[in-house]
Amino acid sequence: MNRLRFAILRLAVLGAMASSAWAQGQYIGYVYPAGGQQGTTFPIRIGGQSLQLPDSVIVTGEGVSCRLVDYYRVLDNQEMSFLSQQLNELKKKETVLSEDMTAKMSSFEFPAPIGPDTGTSAVQSLICPICGTANPIDATVCSKCNAKLEKPKDPKPGEKESKDAPKSEKDVAKENLIDRIQRRFTEDERTPAVRSQTELVFVEITVAPDAKPGRREIRVITRLGISNPLPFYVSQVPEVARKPMKICQLPVLGKESQAQRKRPVEEEEVRVTVPCTMNGQIAPGETNRYRFQASKGQRLVISAKARDLVPYVADGVPGWFQAVLRLCDANGKELAYDDDFRSNPDPVIYFEVPDDGEYVLTIREALFRGRESFVYRITIGELPFVTSIFPLGGRVGEPVKIEMDGWNLDKAALAPPPKDAKPGCHLLAAASGAFVSNYVPFALDTLPECLEQEANDESAKAQKVNLPVIINGRADRPGDWDVFEVEGKAGETIVVEVTARHLGSPLDSFLKVTGPDGKIIAINDDHFDAGSGLNTDHADSYLMVKPPANGKYFVHLGDRRRQAGKEYAYRLRISAPQPDFALRVIPSRVCMASKGAAAVTVFALRKDGFDGPIQLNFKGLPQGLESAGAALAANQETVGVGIKTSLTAVEKPVNLTLVGVAKIGDREVVHDAVPAEDKMQAFLWRHILPAETLPALVFDPSYQAPADRMRPPIREEDRPKGVQPTVTRSSVEWYLRQLENLYQDWFLTDDFVNREIANVEARVIK
Repeated sequence: MNRLRFAILRLAVLGAMASSAWAQGQYIGYVYPAGGQQGTTFPIRIGGQSLQLPDSVIVTGEGVSCRLVDYYRVLDNQEMSFLSQQLNELKKKETVLSEDMTAKMSSFEFPAPIGPDTGTSAVQSLICPICGTANPIDATVCSKCNAKLEKPKDPKPGEKESKDAPKSEKDVAKENLIDRIQRRFTEDERTPAVRSQTELVFVEITVAPDAKPGRREIRVITRLGISNPLPFYVSQVPEVARKPMKICQLPVLGKESQAQRKRPVEEEEVRVTVPCTMNGQIAPGETNRYRFQASKGQRLVISAKARDLVPYVADGVPGWFQAVLRLCDANGKELAYDDDFRSNPDPVIYFEVPDDGEYVLTIREALFRGRESFVYRITIGELPFVTSIFPLGGRVGEPVKIEMDGWNLDKAALAPPPKDAKPGCHLLAAASGAFVSNYVPFALDTLPECLEQEANDESAKAQKVNLPVIINGRADRPGDWDVFEVEGKAGETIVVEVTARHLGSPLDSFLKVTGPDGKIIAINDDHFDAGSGLNTDHADSYLMVKPPANGKYFVHLGDRRRQAGKEYAYRLRISAPQPDFALRVIPSRVCMASKGAAAVTVFALRKDGFDGPIQLNFKGLPQGLESAGAALAANQETVGVGIKTSLTAVEKPVNLTLVGVAKIGDREVVHDAVPAEDKMQAFLWRHILPAETLPALVFDPSYQAPADRMRPPIREEDRPKGVQPTVTRSSVEWYLRQLENLYQDWFLTDDFVNREIANVEARVIK
């Protein structure tokens, strides 16, 4: 019921967001590769939509800089036809470029290649001269319009220039223009599987040597708005990346094999040196292989990030890239396999190498699906990896000794949160020499804490606790029950809450409260938390109980699946209600047109029965931005908050903070709203996915890129003679605009565009 209620609530606020939705259309669906090593510079590509007029790319945190290199918008069939005609003309020896085109193309910067194949993008397809569709090199007719195709003819003997002969600036410029057009055909897909990922942004990333390793967020900033964020990682080991995937073709029912990627044999397997991080993209039906040398006794951790990089997929079950790892010896014998790590869909393998030799790691999608956004990162090496900690949290301001378990932790140290850390969830990592482990969550709270004490597996041996308290414990053996005795008073509410799965524990908690006679008063298995973000396995339990009479009561906690172990830890809060709230603000960016306004939607996640009003306001708005704020009335869970500007535009986004204030008892409680994105999973479920920042941008909706080129006058000899005018000016405006756009993008020569325009104008009725 809670999930249904949340889905209905989401639908109810769509109307409130519609007024500003048009300014939030910038979208990125994947980043490839989704990270890189400290102290390196490398290229990435970002696929999305509504990314026209890109201005910059930003990564959160310190030590990562981005340089925008190029942008490929989606060209229509007519524009592709123009490029095809221009390409054929350029291949003629007599074609000469103008001086400005020569200067531009001779020094043109192409996006750096990603992957081991660093050659130029030679023609991999035949371009239809009629509709501009890219066809396989061995095709005889166009797959779209059935026009006849001809393969390029090889040069005659004596025509091929010597490789050692120096090339003139004009020759270099002409070759670069040909290469540039061919690259666009190589990247083109007329019937993409996902249209919202077909625009491409090419970026050069530089990571400082001292950049903090771990997760960041990346966004594309355009002249018209800000994109959603996606994860981006800084690593400590060398990285390799496969050649990027061409935009996936839409599969046709019964002919799905025709849409599968045709990978050259030499690209099926990549040889790597451990330690390293491997980057790739999975196509439909594809398996990627990595071969590496390992020595006996090495303790390798192989961890994948797939679902983590693109958390939710709207149009597929289970709603993300479900990666499967398989490790074999050189003869193909399977030695290890994993398809998830506990409740985390991204797999992890720990492997002690039995013998010197070669090993092969493979990755595929569990259902053999694939597309360009099925991006992954696999890190392999003798690296520290924390599988669990105990306790899962502590009290603010008090020292705590944290035990950790995992792999390659012999010389590792885990630092607790700083002494001045505030209540909430903090991420901790273990340092081992120069390497930092994965991050694990650790909770800080303000209530008194204690440790669970065995044996307490039945009411007669229950551990007595005084309220309020947070008990840190774990399931020690299969079927273990931990029982706690509390004093209850008639009519006074007691809250019993388990936090385990939210802190990375595999415990699937089950709660029950019984009276002194053993009769069950309340019971709970799973409690839905709308603010849990990536977590889709709501396995933590929660109860609010009113004892019927004064006396002793017993809280029973066990694992629903009767599993146990060091990692099956929990935090059990037993207390009077602690009324509180958390806030989420959607979307995680604010885009306002010149002297205009926008709105965000705020969700209140009320806790322990808090139903009071919450006042919302932006904190410290920059000059030129203002907001009247808003109020969430008692029991209200969502409200729109408007913001307006007197500015025409700003150069760079500014980060905003939205604050909620409520009076709870005699306390004033203040919480920052967490920026978030509304994501759909598998056609139905929606999730509030937290983000790191809430950037705001004021843009000029009438902005147009300044013209780089001035077209020379049309020569009289280019104007066709004796043509009968048959069309109106308005009917060919789109045609002329396409020519002008391609011309300003430096794809068309002066002669070509003038000749095309002259042919059109000759047919226009005066």
